[in-house]
Amino acid sequence: MVDTSPRPDIAEPAVSTGPIAVPSARVNVEALGRQLLGTWADVRLRARELAGRPEMQRIEGQSMAEHRERTLGQLRVLVENGQLNRALPKSLGGLDDHGGNIAGFEELVIADPSLQIKSGVQWGLFAAAVLHLGTTRHHEALLPDIMNLTVPGAFAMTETGHGSDVASIATTATWDQASDSFILNTPFRGAWKDYLGNAALHGRAAVVFAQLITKGVNHGVHAFYVPIRDEDGAYLPGVGGEDDGLKGGLNGIDNGRLHFSHVSVPRDMLLDRYGSVDENGDYSSPIESPGRRFFTMLGTLVQGRVSLDGSATAASAMGLAIAITYGNQRRQFTASSDTEEEVLLDYQRHQRRLIPRLATTYAQTFAHDEFLVKFDSVFSGRTDTDDDRQDLETLAAALKPLSTWHALETLQEAREACGGAGFLAENRITGLRADLDIWVTFEGDNNVLLQLVAKRLLTDFSRKFAKADAGAMARYVVVEAADRAYHGTGLRRLGQTIADFGSTARSVGQLRETNIQRQLLTDRVETMIGGVAHALRNARRLPTAEAAALFNSQQNELIEAARAHGELLQWEAFTRAVANTTDPGTKQVLTWLHDLFGLGLIEKHLAWYLMHGRLSPQRAQSVSAYIDRLVARLRPHAQDLVDAFGYGPEHLRAKIATGAEAERQEEARAYYAKQAASGTAPVPEKSLKK
Repeated sequence: MVDTSPRPDIAEPAVSTGPIAVPSARVNVEALGRQLLGTWADVRLRARELAGRPEMQRIEGQSMAEHRERTLGQLRVLVENGQLNRALPKSLGGLDDHGGNIAGFEELVIADPSLQIKSGVQWGLFAAAVLHLGTTRHHEALLPDIMNLTVPGAFAMTETGHGSDVASIATTATWDQASDSFILNTPFRGAWKDYLGNAALHGRAAVVFAQLITKGVNHGVHAFYVPIRDEDGAYLPGVGGEDDGLKGGLNGIDNGRLHFSHVSVPRDMLLDRYGSVDENGDYSSPIESPGRRFFTMLGTLVQGRVSLDGSATAASAMGLAIAITYGNQRRQFTASSDTEEEVLLDYQRHQRRLIPRLATTYAQTFAHDEFLVKFDSVFSGRTDTDDDRQDLETLAAALKPLSTWHALETLQEAREACGGAGFLAENRITGLRADLDIWVTFEGDNNVLLQLVAKRLLTDFSRKFAKADAGAMARYVVVEAADRAYHGTGLRRLGQTIADFGSTARSVGQLRETNIQRQLLTDRVETMIGGVAHALRNARRLPTAEAAALFNSQQNELIEAARAHGELLQWEAFTRAVANTTDPGTKQVLTWLHDLFGLGLIEKHLAWYLMHGRLSPQRAQSVSAYIDRLVARLRPHAQDLVDAFGYGPEHLRAKIATGAEAERQEEARAYYAKQAASGTAPVPEKSLKK
């Protein structure tokens, strides 16, 4: 049964929109800050200390060439700092701490997103490919120089003609028995490797992904270690390239293109953990299925999506810290006083613009830490099964799109909320917005990733209903389940749903109940997946072209279902975080923030809930009214909630968030107060006419 008893903490009438009597609650900023830092709090704090050093930070206004050289120099500082071996196995001198490695890496976005991504190219992609796709001989021969930056490198997977569709890349590596090597070729312009960090200038080698062909058989995409430049920076024979030039952001990274013409790659430079070729040209692999082999290889590189989820969330938090701090100090218009101007954050619209985004950022922060724990568990080998890796990849594909889209939207709203001051480069927001623009297509286009999530959800659904008749399928979307199983991996079991929520007798007071929110959010995912599965039920019996057309007709619905699934995962993580909070005042405020996030998701998708009869129009209208009440209730705590993110002036580096605006406002108020007290203030014309 669903618990619909009212919470003692929120007991006012559901339909009232009058002033709110706010119970006494106070955020313990220090304790909440520690909670937000998550499982690897100490690692994050050390990384933030490094990110706060001036030499690690971006200098606004630098030319592209200057910015590139500065970023390369900062990578050398990272080497000197000695934390880059954290993810390496202990046998190679590392700490085998994969979660801590990503946690520290994510914090570099505070210093400069270009620094974060260039270091990610060098160690999170180039070195990681050697580590995870190579074997012991590759580790011993190649990793030392990669880790100490003697050999800067590129990760050459993406092609001009193939981005997210890695399986279809056109670069080939054809076995040549006479030379005991592979001949690497980019057969046409669309096969050039493109958008590669370190390729335009600094890279001396690359991990190149190509179709492995031997004895006339294409064994699919494999990775090869390929030197590309000599010590003087000149391209090696058969290798060529171009500079991608100025970009919309991240101009501290030397992105470029590479192409190969009959480049001989020694056989032992095939990174052969998952596929090898012997001296006779015979191919072998520990994974028999080509499809499973391909996804296993790509799955070892999932850490890029993990870190983008975390760094995008950090960027949202920084943008909100700047905008809310400024909104708490900036005054505009005399709405309730003849002399005192109003603080921007006291205006309802300003609160509505920023505080719901703060709730989402909190949800993402808690979800990301659980995600990172899962990642660490898989990559450390503690829970490294095929199912665990599939779950991890699905989580990455579900959460990275939501957090990166949210970052762009939040930074834009924060910029606008700060007016002209937000447009100044000195206040960071525009620079962060420009740099993070590429996050939505980094490591996979967001829409493509969500389609992968949807396919996984469909697979789970089909297993549940493999032998179900039409009646069982119909009952799937109307029968209430008393208990919903929840995987520790973060993936919901499908095949359970809730009863129709169309009763007008239900009050918004019930909608703020945790169980009710869970059921509404889960029902949306399951109903959408069930509907798509029903539409696709005969796809396997159709000719290929017709089946593809049928699937394409459901693509938008699939992607929306996957997005809803990701939102549910974030909501669940936030729910657990509130339950684990011990300080009473903090727990109270987080409960309101959690409610705001949950009801915000319902408000965002009200059209769906109305069309599917889950909410009546009256109840739907009350959702928005109650959100307004929650936003007003949270307004006094907004500054504490952004202060808990733990960013100091050395991290935000925005003048409007470091007290300058407060000083200006106090100076103005003192000036007018002195005028009034001395009787020298001019008389307004309006008062004379009165």
